[in-house]
Amino acid sequence: MLINEKTRDFIRQHENDDVRKLALQGSKHQDVDLLLALQQIAGRQTARRKLPIWGATDDLFYPPHLNMEQCSSEQTARYKASLLKGGQRYVDLTGGFGVDFYWMSQGFRERIYVERDEALCAIAEHNFHLLGHDCSVRCCDTVTYLAEMEHADVVFLDPARRDEHGARTFGIADCTPNLLELLPLLRAKADTIVVKLSPMLDWRKAIDDIQSSSSTTCHPSSFVSEVHIVSVDNECKELLLILKNEQRDNLRLVCVNNASVFEIVRTARTASPNRTDYESEPHGLKTASRDAVANHYLYEPNASVMKAGCFEALEEHFPVSQVSPNSHLFLSNEEVSGFPGRGFRILAVTSMNKKELKPVLATISQANIAVRNFPLSAQQLRQKLKIKDGGDTFIFATTTAERVHQLFICRKIG
Repeated sequence: MLINEKTRDFIRQHENDDVRKLALQGSKHQDVDLLLALQQIAGRQTARRKLPIWGATDDLFYPPHLNMEQCSSEQTARYKASLLKGGQRYVDLTGGFGVDFYWMSQGFRERIYVERDEALCAIAEHNFHLLGHDCSVRCCDTVTYLAEMEHADVVFLDPARRDEHGARTFGIADCTPNLLELLPLLRAKADTIVVKLSPMLDWRKAIDDIQSSSSTTCHPSSFVSEVHIVSVDNECKELLLILKNEQRDNLRLVCVNNASVFEIVRTARTASPNRTDYESEPHGLKTASRDAVANHYLYEPNASVMKAGCFEALEEHFPVSQVSPNSHLFLSNEEVSGFPGRGFRILAVTSMNKKELKPVLATISQANIAVRNFPLSAQQLRQKLKIKDGGDTFIFATTTAERVHQLFICRKIG
């Protein structure tokens, strides 16, 4: 990439400085391309946090801020790469900045990056060369390339989730390219298709849309084989679907948050020729006894499990019971190992009755407050209890199965 020496020197001198202050100060040298320099400084600072290996590599070229914010982190890209076994040919049809491509294509003999934006293609070619990543960069529209593409072991798509006005979109049909329109050709050209979708999209709706757009002659459970809901530091980042041209009767649902992985297998049953419903666990909801004092621990599922909605599965896998069907909080009379979420020791339980509240709150001046299925917001409850934010105490406010508003006063385990 063409950066003159004055601009390159400016970048090196100010690589750790505040970009906003640099923009206001400007540069004393007229040969410095200030806008380009600021873009590179901001990009590298983001990469050090989000892409450690790339951020530690000198002379990589970084795209504008929006591309940097939208690209995968190294952590999520590595996770996606762990789902692939490698093979002969890997094709990324929506290359972008190339983070996912770099990691996911590692185990393949032929790696093809496809991107319609000429600037991103130039950046990718420059960066892959510096990173020693041997691959082919094709500047081409996804649909055009797919029509002429040779058969691939794996094809990856991360459709753009913004419309022509720059507004965010979530539905599969509203993204570019439209996966649903490409499915017949994708199935003819690839053994495995990996799709990255918005974390805002409901995974059941995504499967329904894909299955509905598939051929009516295809077994309804044969196409989407895996769903991965990926969170980082308890923030849901990605919804991944793995599509295979193999007949399968089960769907693998995986909830990931950093190193925590919770996996269940759901059985598919055909409700109609073009629709697959996924059975919930057959035993129904278990709700905890109202006498929660006898239960010494409270557990809160992580963001991926919350997104998946697989609460009954938690009761099948761990010795826990839900406070109520809509609380999504779990109680246990023992410390549970491996629970996908946060665990707390219950110190006290109280209703909202003033006489009950007063002695329980007498020694609490600050606490972290969370509400689940409760008539007040966290801020409203904080004001009502007259408690400051923070500290080591956690208060979970919810409504029990008996419709009692209850507060659980807790301390985090460990």
